[in-house]
Amino acid sequence: MATPQLEDKLTCSICLELYQDPVTLPCGHNFCGDCIRDSWRRWKKMCPECRQPFPDGAEPCRNVALSGVLEVLQAAGRRPEPGLESRAGSGARCPRHGRPLELFCRTEGLCVCCACSVRECRHHERALLDVERRERETQLRARLVVTQEQITQAKTQLEELQKQHTQIQSSACNLASVVSSKFTSLIQALQLQQTLALRNIEAAKTQVLTQALDEMHQLQDHLEALAQHYHRVQNLLGQADDENFFQELQQLPESPEPLGPLTPLQWDEDQQLGNLNEYLSPLCNLLLEERNPPRVADVDDSSPVEALGPLTPIPSLMCPLRKKLWENYRNLTFDPESANRHFYLSHQDQQVTHGCHPRGPAGPDSFELWQVQCAQSFQAGRHYWEVHASDHSVTLGVAYPELKRHKLGKQTDNIGRGPCSWGLCIQEDSVQAWHNGKARRLSRVSGRLLGMDLDLVSGRLTFYSLEPQAQALHTFHALFSRPLYPVFWLLEGRTLTLCHQPGSELPTVPQGEASALC
Repeated sequence: MATPQLEDKLTCSICLELYQDPVTLPCGHNFCGDCIRDSWRRWKKMCPECRQPFPDGAEPCRNVALSGVLEVLQAAGRRPEPGLESRAGSGARCPRHGRPLELFCRTEGLCVCCACSVRECRHHERALLDVERRERETQLRARLVVTQEQITQAKTQLEELQKQHTQIQSSACNLASVVSSKFTSLIQALQLQQTLALRNIEAAKTQVLTQALDEMHQLQDHLEALAQHYHRVQNLLGQADDENFFQELQQLPESPEPLGPLTPLQWDEDQQLGNLNEYLSPLCNLLLEERNPPRVADVDDSSPVEALGPLTPIPSLMCPLRKKLWENYRNLTFDPESANRHFYLSHQDQQVTHGCHPRGPAGPDSFELWQVQCAQSFQAGRHYWEVHASDHSVTLGVAYPELKRHKLGKQTDNIGRGPCSWGLCIQEDSVQAWHNGKARRLSRVSGRLLGMDLDLVSGRLTFYSLEPQAQALHTFHALFSRPLYPVFWLLEGRTLTLCHQPGSELPTVPQGEASALC
């Protein structure tokens, strides 16, 4: 009686039954005589097992020995059972025939075995599985390259658009300041023309910035779609199972279409200023002869410290951004108890100078570092304040009450060096935003007159440079959970002044503790 292993050796790979009139091909593989001839009538004349071509005009030879074995098996009454399992082997198996998946049916998009190729898929277009896999991988890699190029192009366009957006904002702010300063110097009868000119500039700015924001949003959405498609393709290329690979490949969507060139932003400073000729033709030369706005405070750095004047009135002519910030202006004072022993406070604690000689022993609450904090703190609402620095090498920021007062290592400041403080460091050759020990390098700007806007409702801290016009330098986003104190660091010989609004009263500080401005 034959064993199942023997029956497996005596089974035709085409019909999956015991050989009937077995024949042998030159490659050594055996098949039923009728099965191999039927296969050749429907497909190429080659071996279904190894794909070796069979010579035209030749006939397969009858396998006498194998026929004798089959006669003995049939005489013993042993017949193959339905559903006989295929011999053991590695790789995925055909769920219908149990044979290895060696082919890919391009018509149906499925992995198939040799039996499928002469039965269900005999009229379909087929290819070897590994050949088809390599071809499809090549196509996917080409698609990946195109997607990466689109991502790079979109990022470049987005960066350029953001740069233009910033420049247009600054230009529009400058134009508004120029027009405002010029019209203010004219007689009352020209105020109507001034309002009209400012309205036109604001309308033009709104229109072009709206276009810029719309295109930025489109580019950001396009970048997200490209990134998702990029990751899907990468995941598909990492799929080890062939059957899952082709199943997921069928579901893979096409890569997003490129957005194409961006519409140029139509912003022309000369055109905006040229429109004034229609309203003020006799006065055009007067209005356009000077483009630079007036300085906020004309301070001589070489003057003595006492001559700086922290209460110097700030002119009312300023760009709309700074006017908006002034709605939440806070007058602050330095806390004498926190000042480093080399720091000298003056002008009702509104001005601090870093001197060469210590003024006395350090107090229990004073900074060992070259720092001082304000007597006021903020724990709710929105607040804005401004400072004037005599020179570079200063740091301004905010910190929680637990900010360390003592030195750690060789550092002379710790503003932004840990998780409980945020700072902006102004150096001679660089500007850096610091938080939690990480710095972000910013563009160089004038660091003499600076503003800080703290919005505890939305969790934003924004630093501004105010000369020649207000422009945002950096914004921190955080969930501020405890009261925040303005804190400052300054190098030896530097002076820092807290600017006060004209006519505003100094905030009241309870004895022994800092007040909270809410």
